[in-house]
This record gives sequence, structure tokens and C-alpha cells, in this order.
Amino acid sequence: MKRRVTAAPRPSVRGSKSPPARLAFRPLTPPRWADLLRLFGPRGACAGCWCMYWRRKRSEYERAKGAGNRGAFRKIVLSGATTGIMAYRGREPIAWCAMAPRAEYPVLANSRILKPVDDTPVWSVTCLFVRREHRRGGVTVPLLRAAVDLAGRKGGRIVEGYPIEPAQGDIPAAFAWTGLASAFRKAGFKEVARRSATRPIMRASIP
Repeated sequence: MKRRVTAAPRPSVRGSKSPPARLAFRPLTPPRWADLLRLFGPRGACAGCWCMYWRRKRSEYERAKGAGNRGAFRKIVLSGATTGIMAYRGREPIAWCAMAPRAEYPVLANSRILKPVDDTPVWSVTCLFVRREHRRGGVTVPLLRAAVDLAGRKGGRIVEGYPIEPAQGDIPAAFAWTGLASAFRKAGFKEVARRSATRPIMRASIP
């Protein structure tokens, strides 16, 4: 009597995981506006901000939350101004770093903690947003380095950041939108001032 021979099952291709695509970094330009919309979603990254928090007076910003801020930021992008840089995995935008000359963020000057350190012209990193499923995935540090490189290509010599230094443990992402000090240090930034226990001002010099 012959025994039936059954072939061993092949590993399921569907269940296998390919390595993630490498990160690529692209400045936000008018043709990439649709990518930013896809990344930010209908809430403009957070509560209708659309990266206008440091650009508008508080009363104006609050009134414009949502569509008003989106329209204002779109106008700035369409002007060709440098507003920031996005990280892509494959063709998918997964993270954002807002960055421009500090003078374009007038509300920073109103902050007792984040007022200018000196008269040196700087570029400011004001916001970091990483899509939820890519957080804690090693995106922020290379994104910060890419932002410094972009500032250098635009003639900048110093990039300044305003991260959070948690007193202890982790903090929710919604409260760390200016970034974490640990990530800035890994990206080569050095602390130059601290007017609050949890808010250092950090800088990276461009040769």
C-alpha cells in the first residue's frame, strides 16, 4: 500500500515582513502641499494649528483655528518661502519639521522663556510632527539633521530649537510638539540657554 506524500507547506508570503523603506527628506514646496495635507489630516496636525502658532498673535490664531490657519499657511507655502521639511518612507509622507528664519515667527519674541538669546541671526525649528504609527521609530533625529542641512543650503549658519526636557519619564506627544531635548542632542544641538527647568534653547552650528 502506497503512502500519500504531502508536500510541506510553503511559508506564507503574506505573513512575511519586508524591511521598511529608507527615509527621504524633501522641503515643503507648492507641489508638495498635497503631501502635507495627507500627513496633517483634517485637524492640521493638532487642533487646527497648521503650523501658525508662532506666526500669528494669539487672538488671531485662536479665531483662525482650522480653515483660517490652513489658508494662511498655504499662502506662505505658495509664496515659495522656506517653511520646513518632510520625511518620506517610500512615497508616503510620515513626518514634518517646521523651520524658518526666526524673524518669521514673531510670537517667539513675546515668550519670556524663548525670547532671543542674543542678536545672532538664527533659523528656528518650531514644530515636529510624526505620524502616530511611525513614532519611536528613529525618525526625529535624522529629520532634525535634514532640517539643519536645508537651513545651510538656504544660507543659514545657526539653527535653534526649543525642545522639552521632561522632568521625569515620558510625556504625551501632544505636549512634545517642539521636540525632546534628547533628540536634539543626538542630532548635534548644544544647549545655549535655559530660562525654565524643562525648556532649554539649543543650537546647531553650520560650518
